[in-house]
Amino acid sequence: MLTMSEKKTKAINEIKLRSYPKVIFLYPLLIASFFLWILQMVFGEPEAWFGNIWMIIFFVNLFIMAFDFSSTKFFLLILAVVIIILLLVFLLPGGILPAGTFDFNIGLTAEFYFVVTIVLAFILGLVVISAQFDYWKIERNEMYHKKGIFTSAERIPTKGLRILKEIPDVFEFFVLRAGSITLMPGHGDVIPLTTVLNVNKKSEQIDWLLSHISMEPDELDNH
Repeated sequence: MLTMSEKKTKAINEIKLRSYPKVIFLYPLLIASFFLWILQMVFGEPEAWFGNIWMIIFFVNLFIMAFDFSSTKFFLLILAVVIIILLLVFLLPGGILPAGTFDFNIGLTAEFYFVVTIVLAFILGLVVISAQFDYWKIERNEMYHKKGIFTSAERIPTKGLRILKEIPDVFEFFVLRAGSITLMPGHGDVIPLTTVLNVNKKSEQIDWLLSHISMEPDELDNH
Protein backbone atom coordinates (compact mmCIF):
# COMPACT_ATOMS: atom_id res chain seq x y z
CA MET A 1 0.00 0.00 0.00
CA LEU A 2 1.42 3.37 -1.07
CA THR A 3 1.57 6.20 1.43
CA MET A 4 0.28 9.68 0.53
CA SER A 5 3.84 10.91 0.03
CA GLU A 6 4.62 7.97 -2.29
CA LYS A 7 1.46 8.60 -4.29
CA LYS A 8 2.36 12.26 -4.70
CA THR A 9 5.92 11.33 -5.68
CA LYS A 10 4.56 9.00 -8.33
CA ALA A 11 2.11 11.63 -9.61
CA ILE A 12 4.52 14.58 -9.85
CA ASN A 13 7.65 13.59 -11.70
CA GLU A 14 7.53 16.51 -14.12
CA ILE A 15 5.79 19.86 -14.43
CA LYS A 16 4.97 21.66 -17.66
CA LEU A 17 4.75 25.46 -17.67
CA ARG A 18 3.03 27.19 -20.58
CA SER A 19 2.84 30.94 -21.05
CA TYR A 20 -0.20 32.10 -23.03
CA PRO A 21 -0.74 35.39 -24.90
CA LYS A 22 -3.27 37.86 -23.51
CA VAL A 23 -5.78 36.99 -26.23
CA ILE A 24 -6.63 33.86 -24.21
CA PHE A 25 -8.73 36.11 -21.95
CA LEU A 26 -11.18 36.78 -24.79
CA TYR A 27 -12.85 33.45 -24.13
CA PRO A 28 -15.83 35.11 -22.30
CA LEU A 29 -16.56 37.02 -25.51
CA LEU A 30 -16.40 33.75 -27.46
CA ILE A 31 -18.91 32.10 -25.13
CA ALA A 32 -21.23 35.13 -25.21
CA SER A 33 -21.08 35.34 -29.03
CA PHE A 34 -21.92 31.65 -29.35
CA PHE A 35 -25.01 31.80 -27.12
CA LEU A 36 -26.18 35.13 -28.56
CA TRP A 37 -25.89 33.64 -32.05
CA ILE A 38 -28.21 30.79 -31.05
CA LEU A 39 -30.68 33.17 -29.36
CA GLN A 40 -30.66 35.57 -32.29
CA MET A 41 -31.36 32.67 -34.66
CA VAL A 42 -34.48 31.91 -32.58
CA PHE A 43 -35.73 35.51 -32.36
CA GLY A 44 -34.98 36.43 -35.97
CA GLU A 45 -34.91 40.24 -35.96
CA PRO A 46 -31.89 41.87 -34.25
CA GLU A 47 -32.69 42.33 -30.55
CA ALA A 48 -31.47 45.50 -28.85
CA TRP A 49 -30.79 43.70 -25.58
CA PHE A 50 -28.58 41.12 -27.28
CA GLY A 51 -26.50 43.79 -28.98
CA ASN A 52 -26.15 45.80 -25.79
CA ILE A 53 -25.12 42.76 -23.78
CA TRP A 54 -22.51 41.83 -26.40
CA MET A 55 -21.09 45.38 -26.43
CA ILE A 56 -20.85 45.44 -22.62
CA ILE A 57 -18.94 42.15 -22.55
CA PHE A 58 -16.74 43.31 -25.44
CA PHE A 59 -15.91 46.61 -23.74
CA VAL A 60 -15.24 45.10 -20.30
CA ASN A 61 -13.13 42.33 -21.84
CA LEU A 62 -10.90 44.78 -23.72
CA PHE A 63 -10.76 47.21 -20.79
CA ILE A 64 -9.55 44.51 -18.43
CA MET A 65 -6.98 43.20 -20.93
CA ALA A 66 -5.60 46.71 -21.48
CA PHE A 67 -4.68 47.36 -17.84
CA ASP A 68 -3.18 45.45 -14.92
CA PHE A 69 -5.25 45.63 -11.74
CA SER A 70 -2.71 44.83 -9.07
CA SER A 71 -4.93 45.88 -6.19
CA THR A 72 -8.16 44.04 -5.44
CA LYS A 73 -9.88 47.12 -4.06
CA PHE A 74 -8.83 49.21 -7.05
CA PHE A 75 -10.03 46.50 -9.42
CA LEU A 76 -13.44 46.27 -7.73
CA LEU A 77 -13.81 50.05 -7.73
CA ILE A 78 -12.95 50.42 -11.42
CA LEU A 79 -15.14 47.49 -12.42
CA ALA A 80 -18.08 48.89 -10.43
CA VAL A 81 -17.69 52.31 -12.07
CA VAL A 82 -17.51 50.76 -15.53
CA ILE A 83 -20.60 48.59 -14.96
CA ILE A 84 -22.61 51.52 -13.57
CA ILE A 85 -21.70 53.73 -16.53
CA LEU A 86 -22.57 51.01 -19.02
CA LEU A 87 -25.89 50.34 -17.30
CA LEU A 88 -26.75 54.04 -17.44
CA VAL A 89 -25.78 54.29 -21.10
CA PHE A 90 -27.28 51.10 -22.49
CA LEU A 91 -29.92 49.67 -20.19
CA LEU A 92 -31.65 52.04 -17.76
CA PRO A 93 -34.64 54.01 -19.12
CA GLY A 94 -34.69 57.68 -18.21
CA GLY A 95 -31.03 57.59 -17.24
CA ILE A 96 -28.35 60.06 -18.19
CA LEU A 97 -29.22 59.82 -21.89
CA PRO A 98 -32.20 61.49 -23.60
CA ALA A 99 -35.59 59.78 -23.71
CA GLY A 100 -35.75 57.03 -26.29
CA THR A 101 -32.08 56.17 -25.97
CA PHE A 102 -33.06 53.01 -24.12
CA ASP A 103 -34.49 51.71 -27.38
CA PHE A 104 -31.13 52.16 -29.13
CA ASN A 105 -30.50 49.08 -31.24
CA ILE A 106 -27.02 48.41 -32.61
CA GLY A 107 -28.60 45.93 -34.98
CA LEU A 108 -26.22 43.01 -34.50
CA THR A 109 -27.47 40.08 -36.55
CA ALA A 110 -27.14 36.34 -36.05
CA GLU A 111 -24.58 36.34 -38.86
CA PHE A 112 -22.45 38.83 -36.90
CA TYR A 113 -22.43 36.66 -33.77
CA PHE A 114 -21.68 33.60 -35.92
CA VAL A 115 -18.69 35.24 -37.63
CA VAL A 116 -17.27 36.51 -34.31
CA THR A 117 -17.70 33.04 -32.80
CA ILE A 118 -15.86 31.39 -35.70
CA VAL A 119 -13.02 33.96 -35.69
CA LEU A 120 -12.46 33.80 -31.92
CA ALA A 121 -12.75 30.00 -31.85
CA PHE A 122 -10.15 29.75 -34.63
CA ILE A 123 -7.69 32.14 -32.95
CA LEU A 124 -8.08 30.71 -29.45
CA GLY A 125 -7.88 27.20 -30.85
CA LEU A 126 -4.54 28.00 -32.50
CA VAL A 127 -3.30 29.54 -29.26
CA VAL A 128 -4.15 26.43 -27.24
CA ILE A 129 -2.69 24.08 -29.86
CA SER A 130 0.55 26.06 -30.23
CA ALA A 131 0.97 26.08 -26.45
CA GLN A 132 1.08 22.28 -26.51
CA PHE A 133 4.38 22.50 -28.43
CA ASP A 134 5.95 25.45 -26.61
CA TYR A 135 6.53 24.97 -22.90
CA TRP A 136 9.11 24.56 -20.15
CA LYS A 137 9.35 21.14 -18.57
CA ILE A 138 10.73 20.88 -15.05
CA GLU A 139 11.86 17.45 -13.93
CA ARG A 140 13.56 16.34 -10.72
CA ASN A 141 17.12 17.19 -11.69
CA GLU A 142 16.81 19.27 -14.85
CA MET A 143 14.56 21.47 -16.91
CA TYR A 144 14.42 22.38 -20.58
CA HIS A 145 12.45 24.41 -23.09
CA LYS A 146 10.40 22.39 -25.56
CA LYS A 147 9.55 24.39 -28.69
CA GLY A 148 8.19 22.63 -31.74
CA ILE A 149 7.74 18.92 -32.38
CA PHE A 150 11.32 17.90 -33.15
CA THR A 151 13.26 20.81 -31.61
CA SER A 152 15.93 19.91 -29.07
CA ALA A 153 16.89 22.26 -26.26
CA GLU A 154 19.67 22.78 -23.76
CA ARG A 155 19.03 21.04 -20.46
CA ILE A 156 19.51 23.15 -17.34
CA PRO A 157 20.13 21.56 -13.90
CA THR A 158 17.44 22.35 -11.34
CA LYS A 159 20.03 22.50 -8.55
CA GLY A 160 19.94 26.05 -7.21
CA LEU A 161 16.73 26.83 -9.12
CA ARG A 162 14.53 29.48 -7.52
CA ILE A 163 11.09 30.60 -8.62
CA LEU A 164 9.15 33.82 -8.18
CA LYS A 165 5.37 33.66 -8.41
CA GLU A 166 3.42 36.88 -8.91
CA ILE A 167 -0.22 37.78 -9.57
CA PRO A 168 0.06 41.13 -11.38
CA ASP A 169 -3.57 41.20 -12.52
CA VAL A 170 -6.40 40.29 -10.16
CA PHE A 171 -8.90 39.90 -12.97
CA GLU A 172 -6.70 37.47 -14.92
CA PHE A 173 -6.29 35.42 -11.76
CA PHE A 174 -10.04 35.48 -11.16
CA VAL A 175 -10.85 34.38 -14.73
CA LEU A 176 -8.23 31.67 -15.34
CA ARG A 177 -6.22 31.56 -12.09
CA ALA A 178 -3.44 33.10 -14.17
CA GLY A 179 -0.26 34.76 -12.97
CA SER A 180 3.44 34.96 -13.75
CA ILE A 181 6.25 32.60 -12.78
CA THR A 182 9.89 33.60 -13.12
CA LEU A 183 12.43 30.78 -13.21
CA MET A 184 15.84 31.72 -11.80
CA PRO A 185 18.30 28.87 -12.40
CA GLY A 186 21.60 28.58 -10.56
CA HIS A 187 23.35 29.71 -13.73
CA GLY A 188 22.07 31.16 -17.00
CA ASP A 189 19.42 33.69 -17.89
CA VAL A 190 16.30 34.43 -15.89
CA ILE A 191 13.22 32.95 -17.58
CA PRO A 192 9.99 34.98 -17.27
CA LEU A 193 6.67 33.26 -17.99
CA THR A 194 4.07 36.02 -17.97
CA THR A 195 0.72 34.22 -18.24
CA VAL A 196 0.68 30.80 -16.58
CA LEU A 197 -2.73 29.25 -15.94
CA ASN A 198 -3.45 27.75 -12.50
CA VAL A 199 -0.39 29.59 -11.25
CA ASN A 200 -0.86 28.72 -7.56
CA LYS A 201 -1.11 25.00 -8.28
CA LYS A 202 1.93 25.09 -10.58
CA SER A 203 3.94 27.00 -7.99
CA GLU A 204 3.05 24.51 -5.25
CA GLN A 205 3.99 21.58 -7.50
CA ILE A 206 7.37 23.15 -8.33
CA ASP A 207 8.07 23.85 -4.65
CA TRP A 208 7.25 20.24 -3.77
CA LEU A 209 9.30 18.84 -6.64
CA LEU A 210 12.35 20.96 -5.85
CA SER A 211 12.16 19.97 -2.19
CA HIS A 212 12.37 16.31 -3.24
CA ILE A 213 15.18 16.54 -5.79
CA SER A 214 17.06 13.29 -6.13
CA MET A 215 20.60 13.33 -4.78
CA GLU A 216 23.47 12.53 -7.09
CA PRO A 217 25.57 9.39 -6.28
CA ASP A 218 28.55 11.45 -5.11
CA GLU A 219 26.32 13.44 -2.79
CA LEU A 220 24.92 10.23 -1.33
CA ASP A 221 28.48 8.95 -0.71
CA ASN A 222 29.27 12.12 1.22
CA HIS A 223 26.31 11.46 3.44
